[in-house]
Amino acid sequence: MQSDWSLQPKHVDIFVDEKDLRNNIEALLKEVRPLWKPAEIKLKIFTDGITNKLVGCHVDQDMEEVVLVRIYGNMTELFVDRESEVKSFQILHAHHCAPELYCTFQNGICYEFIKGTVLDMWLLRKPSIFRLVAKEMAQFHSVQPDNGYSSEPVLWKNLSMYLTLLNSSHSKLATGVSSMDMNDVPSFDILSSEIEELKGHLSQIKSPVVLCHNDLLCNNIIYIEAKGDVKFIDYEYAGYNYQAYDIGNHFNEFAGVSELDFSMYPPQEMQVEWLKSYLEVYKECTGSEPEVTELEIQKLYVQVNKFSLASHFSWGLWAILQSRYSTIDFDFLRYARERFKQYFKKKDEILALQLPY
Repeated sequence: MQSDWSLQPKHVDIFVDEKDLRNNIEALLKEVRPLWKPAEIKLKIFTDGITNKLVGCHVDQDMEEVVLVRIYGNMTELFVDRESEVKSFQILHAHHCAPELYCTFQNGICYEFIKGTVLDMWLLRKPSIFRLVAKEMAQFHSVQPDNGYSSEPVLWKNLSMYLTLLNSSHSKLATGVSSMDMNDVPSFDILSSEIEELKGHLSQIKSPVVLCHNDLLCNNIIYIEAKGDVKFIDYEYAGYNYQAYDIGNHFNEFAGVSELDFSMYPPQEMQVEWLKSYLEVYKECTGSEPEVTELEIQKLYVQVNKFSLASHFSWGLWAILQSRYSTIDFDFLRYARERFKQYFKKKDEILALQLPY
């Protein structure tokens, strides 16, 4: 019997042009919500995210049923595998970790809205909330996709792809941005050698490869207070990766996005509590002995902080690319500079951390 995730989702052959948003979305909803009357459909821009535009569509005043339409950002297909995203969405929905995907269209997807509170930098630090996030990530990491899903970690593949795009002649990124803009952004040669050094170091620390979210910032976590639960949304970057990368990347996101404040990175005491909650659920989900030892927590702590360096590096490269292609009003180069600055600031201290035995 075929799993439901392996079936192709409905595809609607429509291009949603932001200049004619309403008419295009009405045509799309005619396919997924044929009983909705066009005149009654209300649109709400939920977020002008830094990758895509997200529009909520509803007919009832209380927004009891909302269909989300996500329109992909300009040229994002260069660094987001859309086929893999759809596959991840369906796998995660089959394992109760994601909402329902209603359809794909030419330049986006249409899916179920999860009602709840989008986390912010302060909620993320509340013990009652961060324990829920740790538990949900543990369940996410224990999902076992069927065959046909690559189990190679995406980290090195992505870094290599970003470098290739940066260096490609058609992108003109290496020379096409003014030198003033590129101040404090490492040169291509430095970027290449740093990646090799990171790969050599991180490959030695044996973090398990699991199904990861890879982009767990505040806006991608919904707190459902009535259920005492959190859910993760947006699976553009989901795929197999190092367990410690996903957690380290999430810890980096405590600093925020628009105005980065790395003093908000969780201190060791908070990390230890977070990691203990995570390991309890992860071990239970994967059939291991449920008791979590101090050694396991310390080992994961070192792995996570080491992989947090790779997260800075990955999003730094990503942001340079976005500065070239994205039409979204966001200072991507400033963001890249901040991520690389933090990487070099913490690099020696973190690489010196020793795994406990």
